[in-house]
Amino acid sequence: MSSEQPAAVRRGALVTGLLVCAGISVALGVYGRLHSPSYGSLPSFGFSSTATFKAWVGSVVLALAAAQLVTALWLYGRLPGAPPAPRRLGLVHRGTGYTAFVLSLPVAALCLYGFGFAPEPFSARTLVHSLAGCAFYGAFAAKVLLVHTRNLPRWALPLAGSLVLTTVVLAWLTSAWWLFSTTGLHR
Repeated sequence: MSSEQPAAVRRGALVTGLLVCAGISVALGVYGRLHSPSYGSLPSFGFSSTATFKAWVGSVVLALAAAQLVTALWLYGRLPGAPPAPRRLGLVHRGTGYTAFVLSLPVAALCLYGFGFAPEPFSARTLVHSLAGCAFYGAFAAKVLLVHTRNLPRWALPLAGSLVLTTVVLAWLTSAWWLFSTTGLHR
């Protein structure tokens, strides 16, 4: 095996991850833009409104994303003052990530189906929310792909995880936090 192959394999994995991220993000955005939104017929699942359901479930996703950050830092020995990571922490990390992803699906479906991508009238908040929401699924797919790839540069996986976390925070700030700060906390 030549010394060029590992570098080529690393570049290929990174390019593939980037293409998967971009492809999924763009596909969701295009669907959201071309789809005719129908917010009025969406379920609220026992909450006072669909928006309230999305805000509360989105808040749980944000909390799980924070748990992902803490467990990742702990797993890689980057959590200040923490003892060595227990053997089962990897399971906790994967479990919180899986749960966050699954809980995000109905929120995203309601957003895309009910509002579409950056609905009219235009606002910077809804554009940022739409971009962050679409980018989250692309970043998540790329992170999962990179987790299962060997010989990556040390910065690749933390960068992918940071992108996932950043998109969750942006989506939450432009939706749940906005709703809670304008209408208050309610069920």
